[in-house]
Amino acid sequence: MKITNEAKLLRIFIGETDKVGHVSLYERIIIEARKAGLAGATAYKGIMGYGGNSRIHSAKILRLSEDLPIVIEIVDSKEKIDAFLPAIDQLFEASSSGGLITLERAEIIKYFTNKNDKA
Repeated sequence: MKITNEAKLLRIFIGETDKVGHVSLYERIIIEARKAGLAGATAYKGIMGYGGNSRIHSAKILRLSEDLPIVIEIVDSKEKIDAFLPAIDQLFEASSSGGLITLERAEIIKYFTNKNDKA
């Protein structure tokens, strides 16, 4: 897969407990990104954060949160990211979850792939 220097970074902020049916929303987003042939996607679990309701979610030992923040980052060409956005909208509608989606310009320095990886 070849990506030129100019790309887009799609960043999605959700909660750890957000689900589509019985599957985590972050898992569904990454699976759909792979099905769409996007270059890559990564989900990160935050240790502290808050969203639209201003409720603090934290991983502190004395106050274990069951809904830590999750950030999903997906990088690919503008065209492929734009084509993927309707799938994100559908997943959010199916989940009834809140969240934040941002889109930024990204510059690809080098994109390494393992040519032997068939998974």
